[in-house]
Amino acid sequence: MSRHRVVRALARAAAALGLTVAALAATAAPAGAAPQPMGQCTTSSGVVLAVDFSHWGGPVYRSCGTTPTTGYELLNQGGWATTGTGHDGPAFICRIGYSGHQGGRQYPTPQQDDCVLTPPASAYWSYWHADPGQNTWQYSQLGAMLYKPKPGSVDLWIFGGTNIEGTEGKPTVTPDQLRAKNTRPAGGPGPKDTRTAKPLPPNVDTGPRPENPPPAAPPTAPPPSPTAPASPVPSPSASESATATPSAPPTSAAPAAAAGPAVVEAAPAADARHDAGSYLPAVATGALVLLIGAAAVFAARRRRRTE
Repeated sequence: MSRHRVVRALARAAAALGLTVAALAATAAPAGAAPQPMGQCTTSSGVVLAVDFSHWGGPVYRSCGTTPTTGYELLNQGGWATTGTGHDGPAFICRIGYSGHQGGRQYPTPQQDDCVLTPPASAYWSYWHADPGQNTWQYSQLGAMLYKPKPGSVDLWIFGGTNIEGTEGKPTVTPDQLRAKNTRPAGGPGPKDTRTAKPLPPNVDTGPRPENPPPAAPPTAPPPSPTAPASPVPSPSASESATATPSAPPTSAAPAAAAGPAVVEAAPAADARHDAGSYLPAVATGALVLLIGAAAVFAARRRRRTE
């Protein structure tokens, strides 16, 4: 094989590699699922996306998206963005961020996880679903790019430790705290252009608030008035003591239930900076293959010359 043919073969291989990487980047770009104000999601339409940032002291954000869609599309529209891993690509959700929270910072941060390898089972984003009318979570058996939420359902992402059966590390919020309760859309239509969507003004109706009541405080007796003189309490007579019905012993107030993370509505916002994940592994592998092929061709030519 002549040197010119070798050069042309390497050029064609490099062009093919470039097209492959471009195709990967195109398929990994977020699809155009339409974000909506929360009022547009109902008990039978749309899907509620919720992300729990309480691991870093943040709230649980919930937003509304149209269906049909995928879990991945919901996490990459209306201000949401994800980052994959260098090992698994964008399909494995390693980081999640919302442009309305901490300036769009994605969590875990690069200092906490470089997202090169697959995160351990003790610290990763787990994916949960609740179908319409259900108040129990189901651990997702499909990845975000394959799962298609049902209209009226809830999607939830939580960070921490969860086994593959979903029996450990379950969510601390219930689907009923997050799902839409209205049967008809409210609050007006959502923005059509997801790339230029702006946060909604505060006076726009975004539908019913999530069920996240604070813990009830035990009742306390009012303090005595400082100006009122204390009246003496007469001691009961012997006959009164004999006929009085003994009162039940005082019971201590039941401890208030621990409050879960706050639930905050995430209105459709401008898209956060999107990082689908690193394609360097694919590029490096292709370059290595080209170098090995070129070395093999030149070695074969040298052997033929010496024979």
